[in-house]
Amino acid sequence: MLFHKRTLQIIFIVTILFGAVSFDVPVNAQEDLPQDLIRQVGFDQKLDEQVPLNIPFTDSEGHDVLLSDYFGQKPVILLLGYYECPMLCSLVRNGLFDSLKKLDFTVGDEFELVVVSIDPRETPEVAEMKRRASIIDYERSTSTEGWNFLVGPQDSIEQLSASIGFRYAFDENLDQYVHPSGIVVLTPQGKISRYFYGIDFPEKDLRLGLVEAADDKIGSPVDLVLLTCYHYDPVTGEYTLTIMNFIRLFGLLTVAAIGVLLLKLLRHDHNKPTPHSV
Repeated sequence: MLFHKRTLQIIFIVTILFGAVSFDVPVNAQEDLPQDLIRQVGFDQKLDEQVPLNIPFTDSEGHDVLLSDYFGQKPVILLLGYYECPMLCSLVRNGLFDSLKKLDFTVGDEFELVVVSIDPRETPEVAEMKRRASIIDYERSTSTEGWNFLVGPQDSIEQLSASIGFRYAFDENLDQYVHPSGIVVLTPQGKISRYFYGIDFPEKDLRLGLVEAADDKIGSPVDLVLLTCYHYDPVTGEYTLTIMNFIRLFGLLTVAAIGVLLLKLLRHDHNKPTPHSV
């Protein structure tokens, strides 16, 4: 009878552990591109490559800055587009900011956000207007640290976009830019760590991407466990569950749980009074 009770206790613990693991797999949205320009537009992945940080830009307050001003201590989420884009850019920004609101990490604390216009005609005033609207929509803090909206000359834009493999084109008939939808996560040193595509960026993917880019210097032990189970797929730009890693981790957790349970039961039996001591 005692063995039967112990067996039920072990099964209960294993069931709890198994039920705590999520199998949720993110789905990414994609935006159709104009057919006549589609061959010119896209992302060419350059994972682990260094982005030149000496590229000059102008911030939303009109100050001359270098890209290096936003690197050194924290990972960076980089978004390229343009502020007066009538369609895709707004969808990408809204998708990103919706995810940032759900993220436990805070812009300016655990990471920097750098938004760069690909239109050299746009001004710091336009960038500042978008920046302030984004901070208000964030609804988390009165701090404006970490929100960096930039404009710059054509040479700077081309150098940055080429370094991350961001291919775009200009439609003269519509007077609009055609560009891919997505964001890039970089390390504090300016190396390309992750690409995320589409207009929807699951909070889990963003969090794991930032943790990896920061070399595990941000986040929690739970994030490290998730990184063991989830694998970044550069083709889809998503984190997907790796079954074998999950099975290994689940096995280790099960063995550990059984070991702890048996140890407690042995201690309980050891402390129980014997018939001779009564």
